[in-house]
Amino acid sequence: MTAAPIYALPLPPAGLAALEQRLAGDLECLGWPARPWMRERQHDGAEVLDVAIVGAGQAGLAAAAALAQQGIRAVVFDRAREGFEGPWATTARMETLRSPKELTGPALGLPALTFRAWFEARFGAEAWALLDKIPRLQWMDYLRWYRRVMAVDVRNETTVTAFHPRADAMVRLALQTPEGARSVLARRVVLATGRDGLGGPAVPSFVAGLPPSAWAHSSDDMDYARLNGLRVGVIGAGASAMDSAATALEAGARSVDLLIRRDDLPRVNKGKGAGSPGLTHGHYDLPDEHKWRVRHYINRQSVPPPRGSTLRVSRHPGARFHFGCPILDVAWQADDRALRVSTPRGEFEFDFLIVSTGFKVDWGSRPEFAAIAPHVRAWKERFTPPPGEEDTELADSPDLGPAFELQERVAGACPGLDRIHCFCYPAAMSHGTVSGDIPAISEGARRLAGGIASLFYREDFEYHFARLEAFDEPELMGDEWVPAAPADANPGEPLRRTAS
Repeated sequence: MTAAPIYALPLPPAGLAALEQRLAGDLECLGWPARPWMRERQHDGAEVLDVAIVGAGQAGLAAAAALAQQGIRAVVFDRAREGFEGPWATTARMETLRSPKELTGPALGLPALTFRAWFEARFGAEAWALLDKIPRLQWMDYLRWYRRVMAVDVRNETTVTAFHPRADAMVRLALQTPEGARSVLARRVVLATGRDGLGGPAVPSFVAGLPPSAWAHSSDDMDYARLNGLRVGVIGAGASAMDSAATALEAGARSVDLLIRRDDLPRVNKGKGAGSPGLTHGHYDLPDEHKWRVRHYINRQSVPPPRGSTLRVSRHPGARFHFGCPILDVAWQADDRALRVSTPRGEFEFDFLIVSTGFKVDWGSRPEFAAIAPHVRAWKERFTPPPGEEDTELADSPDLGPAFELQERVAGACPGLDRIHCFCYPAAMSHGTVSGDIPAISEGARRLAGGIASLFYREDFEYHFARLEAFDEPELMGDEWVPAAPADANPGEPLRRTAS
């Protein structure tokens, strides 16, 4: 007997309203958001934000909610229109998430804030039991709900065009908003800008001379319907390569050839095997050589594409997997309007090429980082790996402090740089995978929020000590006791007390 689709199952009687009531009660019991304690700041008559977060995806939302638990207000800026923050409903093309459905993600220890609680409130416990992996667009629906119930202050369609750290304990952000250009000051800034948050796609040099209409990176926002009837080449074999290949085939591509440098696909996800509370909480305190060893080993082994994503490609007769097939050259044939791709296994001719080669840290490629790019210290300034263990991704990763703060390459050259906190994927070398992936995003957000709270208190210590001295809320009113009568003048006579 075939199981009923989850959407065909009867809805639970109370649904989301009951869950939201339960969550509100939990937040009230926990005193969340915490009572405000921060020193209010103004500059030239304008409010200075406590924390500005750039990016309203899952990392930005979790960071804002964790800061609220600490009594710190954050304002989140995102360039996307409301409900389309992050990649899930735009550039991501997987059918389901890779992460197991049981992971609690950005729930910050609140059972009523988990995806499971949201899903069961909408579709019931039976539907949850039948669910295998989380559908991608359903995860986006959950994040939209998360934003609403946690009352995260998001300013959509607002792009940060420049970051200017200042020596007076503030960072000025230049913004482009629907109302025009403006700027704000914030005491601290969190970059929650995703996997490509400090750079962009890692584009190989062989596409430099190709017409833009003939190729795309797998992360580009592109209408795959344009590939209908075309011969498509996909370079790479990771998750995004499989998702792009499958999407092209489903859009009617005549054929899709995956050109794979390796002789085989990796079978084991070593990153999943590394996951444990010990590594989550202990990575930052590891010696540098151990940090490098762990991250480089995972990189070298490579992460296999998900089984479902790979089957989604191979079920199409027009899909072909070519192993041991690195790219030697790509030439544009203007007369035929075709791409000729040379490999050790021969030449291929395509109408369109999809490059799925990941991302890189490249501060210089992002105009908004122009003022800080020359000053950020990277791991290559901190650590030299043993011969044979070189790794460009790790070497270019920012060297972060305990609260994810950027650090100067040359001390004193960029005052205020450490007021910018990197809470996106490139933080993995310093902190482990606690800022970009679902499994440990809550632990990362709480570490970030606690670290920022500590920094705020330290720099405003005199203000808080003055408040301590001025605090005069009495707990005793003076009428809770009666002083004993003075002892008798005769020191040898015991004091007699009578009941009143």
